[in-house]
Amino acid sequence: MQSKLINGHPFIAYSHETFAPAAMAQRTLDFYQWLDRRRTVREFSDRPVPKEVMDNLIQAASTAPSGAHKQPWTFCVVSDPGLKKQIRIEAEKEEFESYHGRMSDAWKKDIEKLQTDWQKPFLEIAPYLIVVFKKAYDVDGNGMRHNNYYVTESVGLACGFLLAAIHHAGLVALTHTPSPMNFLSTILQRPENERPFLLIPTGYPLKETFVPDLKRKNLGEIAVYY
Repeated sequence: MQSKLINGHPFIAYSHETFAPAAMAQRTLDFYQWLDRRRTVREFSDRPVPKEVMDNLIQAASTAPSGAHKQPWTFCVVSDPGLKKQIRIEAEKEEFESYHGRMSDAWKKDIEKLQTDWQKPFLEIAPYLIVVFKKAYDVDGNGMRHNNYYVTESVGLACGFLLAAIHHAGLVALTHTPSPMNFLSTILQRPENERPFLLIPTGYPLKETFVPDLKRKNLGEIAVYY
């Protein structure tokens, strides 16, 4: 592999595959149509998923771009039944409060079509819970703090890569955001520089699973060309 130094920093030659316009159009259409089949699922099977698959999913997520290449994320992959039970108990406490006082009537009306409630059995049923933490800063071996940049944006990108990778594996996921989520730091004993960002149950769907019949916005509603 070709390499060179630029102002004292190592660079390697970048090579990638290119396609004729017609092939490119077909590939992008195929990719869009494949991604469009992805759905959020709340009905999980307890069928086991090989750890190797989870390793690959996390590594795929870690290929996301990040501010100054700081990679300010930690993916905690939880399969221990005791920990999953604790997470469910604490999440349901927060969800109960949300459904019985924190949520506005408009908010509850907006999610009515999803037919959700404060009970979250999938937190124990799904074989894995991926708890994503964002690193507000890094700490070196000497205890010195080092800034991270665009942390929320970077971790959001990594989560998007992760969801696409899960779909590619033939698995399903749910982006769960109990609020507040500080209990995840306590249960998983994460260090002070990490903040819970997203809780993603991952696994196979039940054999017969139904999801809300939702329509995504069309291109004219989401894109503006200049």
